[in-house]
Amino acid sequence: MTKEDLQNLLPAVQEIAFQAGAFIREERRQFSYERVEIKGLNDLVSHVDKGAEQMIVDGLQRLLPEAGFIVEENTKSETRAYNWIVDPLDGTTNFVHGIPSYAVSIALEQAGRVVLGVVYEVSRDECFTAVEDGGAFLNGKAISVSERALMSESLVATGFPIYNFSRIESYLKTLEWCMRHTHGVRRIGAAAVDLCYLACGRVDVFFEYNLNAWDVAAGALIVKEAGGTVSDFKGEGNWLFGKEMVATNTLLKKEFTSVIQEHF
Repeated sequence: MTKEDLQNLLPAVQEIAFQAGAFIREERRQFSYERVEIKGLNDLVSHVDKGAEQMIVDGLQRLLPEAGFIVEENTKSETRAYNWIVDPLDGTTNFVHGIPSYAVSIALEQAGRVVLGVVYEVSRDECFTAVEDGGAFLNGKAISVSERALMSESLVATGFPIYNFSRIESYLKTLEWCMRHTHGVRRIGAAAVDLCYLACGRVDVFFEYNLNAWDVAAGALIVKEAGGTVSDFKGEGNWLFGKEMVATNTLLKKEFTSVIQEHF
């Protein structure tokens, strides 16, 4: 698929994200916590996640019938040459508790390479987009990562472990380092949003472990197209399916990767 093909596809993918976002926004107005289901320890899901995912899958299947799907709620699961990677509601815990930071995340992947990404942050009505080699945008305006070159001047985003505590000691040591050596740490509660905030310069570094592809695929492309870097904890390329990620504004990659490697 050419860059032109992807650019032509993008508006329709955005529209699917907007429709899912409108559904999520309306459901939040009348949402009851009693309708929450528990998938596992601290792992929540609701009819809203499932309904949004079905809406997205149906729309994407009509848009590109030859593509497969990697989706969080398992509405449809089959992989092909091209695959849609979808998180219908990234930040479910925020959503069910009424905390306004949650997003629709849609990416298109080919052979392990993300070539299109859309993240729609529902509460703020912010749509972040990118296609490979085409730059990154927020509501149609070009964005770029920050130019902060020192960790001492940076703001760090992260996600706390919620059920996989196998690396908690290493995580807490890294967190302590960040508290002592940066402007602070933010835990927004949605990895897709963290990455988009990095892409537009609101934060400078992001790290987390126990991530899934649907958490990061779209946001990672947006970061890269905004001039940032994305890697695993070794500073290498196994971030999409490797369950861990470091993202930076590029200028901070060397310094922060050394911190991660020291503690992990």
